[in-house]
Amino acid sequence: MVLLSGCASIGDHSPGIELYDSKPVSTEFGKASYYGGRWIGRLTANGERYRASDCTAAHKRLPFNTVVRVTNMKNGKSVVVRINNRGPYAKGRILDLSMVAARKIDMIGDGIVKVKAEVLKPIEIISKPNRQLPEVQ
Repeated sequence: MVLLSGCASIGDHSPGIELYDSKPVSTEFGKASYYGGRWIGRLTANGERYRASDCTAAHKRLPFNTVVRVTNMKNGKSVVVRINNRGPYAKGRILDLSMVAARKIDMIGDGIVKVKAEVLKPIEIISKPNRQLPEVQ
């Protein structure tokens, strides 16, 4: 099991933590690029506004809100993103990352990098009290 938050690098912990199984549901290898600039503020395919500061990505087929761990194969750095857009439409690319996600895996200078994209499965947490607390009078 792995603890992850919004745009955290693997191992970062902060409020709003979500739990995901560290064993991926599926894995895809290919090239990733990133986007920003003129896209900032425009609507993404799922109706959200693109913000360069959100850890999001575009993928051609994965369902919206799918959580993906993206690893830069050049340096081993990983980031967790949420799919909220469609693309990239350039031949040979599997993901377009937001600016902040691209920075987290140090790909800004390269522009396009080989990545491993692992779809993560949320873990359902069922909380049950293990004992009854006495009533306060």
